[in-house]
Amino acid sequence: MAAISTFNSWINCPKTNPQAKLRLFCFHYAGGGALSFRSWVDQLPSAVEVCLIELPGRGLRMMEPPFTQFELLIPALEKALLPSLNKPFVFFGHSMGALVSFELVRRLHTTHNLIPLHLYVSGYRAPQIPDPDPPIHDLCEPAFLNELRRYNGTPEEVLNNSEIMQLLLPALRADFAVLENYVYTPFPSLDCPITAFGGLQDWKASYEELVAWQEQTSTTFSLKMFPGDHFFIYSSESLLLQYLSQELHQIANKVVFFRDHRK
Repeated sequence: MAAISTFNSWINCPKTNPQAKLRLFCFHYAGGGALSFRSWVDQLPSAVEVCLIELPGRGLRMMEPPFTQFELLIPALEKALLPSLNKPFVFFGHSMGALVSFELVRRLHTTHNLIPLHLYVSGYRAPQIPDPDPPIHDLCEPAFLNELRRYNGTPEEVLNNSEIMQLLLPALRADFAVLENYVYTPFPSLDCPITAFGGLQDWKASYEELVAWQEQTSTTFSLKMFPGDHFFIYSSESLLLQYLSQELHQIANKVVFFRDHRK
């Protein structure tokens, strides 16, 4: 099967592996980028090709305007990723990336009869649960920065550096606009196993809100909690990757045949 094109700006694949049995696509959180998961590449099974999604407005795509509307982002992702879905694949998304990957799975299933072998959603409440917090994407800068501090994902020295923040703020505001303008539409449950990950001290995604992801699958569901707050993917990275490695190893070993349903 063809390797992922090195000219696709949406997908960063640091270690191409044409012999891999499985592709793992990682969808970043609000304000993140491909570098958010760079450390994962060398820590996951060799049978897995790690593909890091990079949305416009950050990293090597800093000069491109970021998306602010969910309904425009998903079809753009569909078009960008479709050529790379020519072998078995799984999705992992953290926070905003969880919601984005979920809606992308819905669209791929509806329009191309394609579905991942597993969907991993992390640090985000089930999509059918409305956000109880007011929108923040259009707050004045001091108030917006204070909200970012609550997530504990941006170092204080970065938040206090006005030059750096002027570079980061457009993508951050755009990402929160994408999330805050999202409208959930009821849809048949996915025929795809879902695993939810959460942080025990995460104020943004409680245990109950994560358990509710079970409603989105007609097959198996599991929930794994880790020590840490909203960014437990860093503070508990070794535990998370140990668990994920075991899961991906099992999935890769079960890969026997893949029928490409793309139309």
